Amino acid sequence: MIIPKPARLTPDQLAEITAIVEPFGCRIQPIIGAVRSIYAIVGDERDELMINRIEGLPFIERVDKMQSAYKLMDRRSSLAANKIKVGDVTLGEDLLVIAGQCTIDPKNPSYFYETAHAVKEAGANSIRGGVWKPRTNPYSFQGDAKSLDILMEAHRRTGLPVDAEVMDEHQLKLALDAGVHMLQIGARNALNYSLLRAIGAAIANRPSTVVLLKRAIHMGPISEFISAAEYIAAYGNPNILLCPRGTTPGLDGYRNHPDESITPLLKEKTWAPVVVDPSHSVGRAVYVPACALAAVAYGADGLCIEAHVSPSKGIGDDPKQALTPEVLAYTITQARHLWATRREARAHAPACLAAAK
Repeated sequence: MIIPKPARLTPDQLAEITAIVEPFGCRIQPIIGAVRSIYAIVGDERDELMINRIEGLPFIERVDKMQSAYKLMDRRSSLAANKIKVGDVTLGEDLLVIAGQCTIDPKNPSYFYETAHAVKEAGANSIRGGVWKPRTNPYSFQGDAKSLDILMEAHRRTGLPVDAEVMDEHQLKLALDAGVHMLQIGARNALNYSLLRAIGAAIANRPSTVVLLKRAIHMGPISEFISAAEYIAAYGNPNILLCPRGTTPGLDGYRNHPDESITPLLKEKTWAPVVVDPSHSVGRAVYVPACALAAVAYGADGLCIEAHVSPSKGIGDDPKQALTPEVLAYTITQARHLWATRREARAHAPACLAAAK
């Protein structure tokens, strides 16, 4: 990881560094920040001669070696100072709440517009809305590209940024062309490395675009989850939120096995904010508020909650796991109170809570 003295290298300076690393089988990936930029050495950075040549350049402050499997996402990397914003919320400074329907019904757009206004009034900072849906049953409703227009209209009506899941490169292009602010990568595609690379490349020059990366549906090691994020960051956009959402096999009575407890483990290894999805973790609306509060207690930086103005009239998962606006508002109020209490406790007892910072 190369830290330059100026806020950003000139094209000639970048070319000079590139000429140094290429003979050693490496390349340079700029990570452009709002205030300053850093430059990742992609490849084996252990060669002392290469490092010495870079550090000898007058415009270089230092070179930090990172031998982690996920050198960009590692909490020791210089990206630890990266600040991610979603709308008016800076992750880590306030609790982010994303809320909205599991699935947008293109035949009844009014439900989504009403839901969008309701989640804003409840205190959510961003709207989620399923345009395309991965379904186990091939005969179930798979979503409709027409719903993308409904999603963006909800953004225009409320002013809130929107989140939509994409499952292939065609959907990715449509979402970016429409102006979707947050790209969601679902549990079934969390280890689809071709898609991860494509998303990373597509948003490399879109510093305002955020990726919500869900954990794979089958329980896997924490390092596997973080390495999936590394695929995206390696193309230059580090605005990645890690989203535990429950894993299989499910816990009897719940849709999945809730995994919000991995939040402190993630924070020990990576700087990336953690935004927990309690809706898919437990799969029933009655359990979602408790799961959401548990996530905040474990140190989550945000929540992604399914909500609907009339869940029984929704499609997809909404009838069974979406919160009503009233319950959503209560949950957000309680979650923010707990988040503030926890933050205050950390400030007064940092040694006791270091593992969960």
